[in-house]
Amino acid sequence: MSEKSVNAAVSFGERLAGSQAFADLFRDGMALVEQTAAYLDGPGRQESKKLGRNAALAYATESMRLTTRLMQLASWLLLHRAVKEGEMSLAQANKEKAKVKLASGDYSDEQNVRLLPERLRKLIERSKALQSAVRRLDATMHAPPARVDRGNPVERQIGLLKAAFERE
Repeated sequence: MSEKSVNAAVSFGERLAGSQAFADLFRDGMALVEQTAAYLDGPGRQESKKLGRNAALAYATESMRLTTRLMQLASWLLLHRAVKEGEMSLAQANKEKAKVKLASGDYSDEQNVRLLPERLRKLIERSKALQSAVRRLDATMHAPPARVDRGNPVERQIGLLKAAFERE
């Protein structure tokens, strides 16, 4: 393979940012942000007023965690939409995404979660599923580039596919 053809290779990460899978994830993620905001500002506020002391504390804690998680996910989605739209390169997005926390080490006390209204519990579950999907996509899009001297040109693509479908 000539050096010119190696340099002209299409970035898998940039292609993934422009894919239908990313478009669907973006749409679902932003819809979840809107649904959560509508719930917390409306019915959730009313439901929280009816909760006992322990449940109200759990509600405040978990709704804050949910909001923080969704804001981080929305930031990541918006960064990568900018890549899709050609407003920034994947390398630029990679530098900016360092400010976004996608860690799954989000602690939740299951006993407290059981005290929450059902709608809030479902929003929390959906946000964690979105976080997991974003983390898999992020690992795929920002995988380190393969070494040029590899004997099998398909090996990097297989590694990227494994990362995309890997579950924690």
